[in-house]
Amino acid sequence: MEDSRILELYWERSEEAITETQTKYGRYCHRIAKNILNSDEDAEECVNDTYVRAWNCMPPERPNKLGMFLGRITRNLAIDRYDARRAHKRNGNMELALDELGECISDSADMPVSDEIVLKNAIDGFLEGLGRTARIVFMRRYWYLCSVSDIARSLGMSESNVKVTLMRTRRKFAEHLAKEGISI
Repeated sequence: MEDSRILELYWERSEEAITETQTKYGRYCHRIAKNILNSDEDAEECVNDTYVRAWNCMPPERPNKLGMFLGRITRNLAIDRYDARRAHKRNGNMELALDELGECISDSADMPVSDEIVLKNAIDGFLEGLGRTARIVFMRRYWYLCSVSDIARSLGMSESNVKVTLMRTRRKFAEHLAKEGISI
């Protein structure tokens, strides 16, 4: 079913919207949550919470890209769940990916909203300037939090090639942020 029709179902308050969302985006959302939580059960709960959050957001929101909208909700819910259980368990993949990216940017928790917008625009500009493969590798590692081995396998690259691509891209990212006047 087309996204526009699924959105109409949400606006009509039809429960079929959830069924169609699950059919079209269930695996996508599950993969995002599992990469962060490293647990099928927790990922499934996050995906179900995503459907509830989407139901509560639409209307009034009408996302332009339903998949991106659902992915963002899932990612945020999974990170919240991860933070909640962080004291009890460790997810090395997420910690490692965030540590790697931490080389380029500082903690933005106390960043003013205007600075967050500047950072977002700088990141968008950086990603637009990357080649296709480097952009995919960067996004899979730092947005979807995929492991290096998963990225290598899905793109037909060696793990060492993925690691080198990530290292070079992080270096370029730090340089880009410096040029934009964003402190690192």
